[in-house]
Amino acid sequence: MAARNKARKRAFQILFEADQRGSTVQTVLADWIRLARTDDRQPPVSEYTMQLVEGYAQHIARIDELIATYSVGWTLDRMPVVDRNILRLGAYELVWEDATPDAVVIDEAVQLAKEFSTDDSPAFVNGLLGRVKELKPSLRREQEPREHQA
Repeated sequence: MAARNKARKRAFQILFEADQRGSTVQTVLADWIRLARTDDRQPPVSEYTMQLVEGYAQHIARIDELIATYSVGWTLDRMPVVDRNILRLGAYELVWEDATPDAVVIDEAVQLAKEFSTDDSPAFVNGLLGRVKELKPSLRREQEPREHQA
């Protein structure tokens, strides 16, 4: 498994665990790092996993707003937890990370949905992230004034 693929899967697992525990992603990330340092059976948390989780944490509200806006027929709280967190990670990576091509981000998210969710989830994830990809230029323009004001 490629390093980025593995890092992305771990980031998804951290987001999922935080959602399930009702905790912050930063708390769960810290728990994973601490556990990896104290238990030889636990793999270390890669730099890219940390980058994805911390980047997502900076944009949580906007990412949830995007997903809620463009997920036709699904409210965020009714959405399957797995799908919600795959979409969160994918939306973050599409809009705020430039290192990975958009097609790869979407494909990886679809693969996570195939591995961890229902038969209908890959198409749902693909469709919603495809919409976010189409809107990416306008989404970036929207965020620039806010970031420059901070």
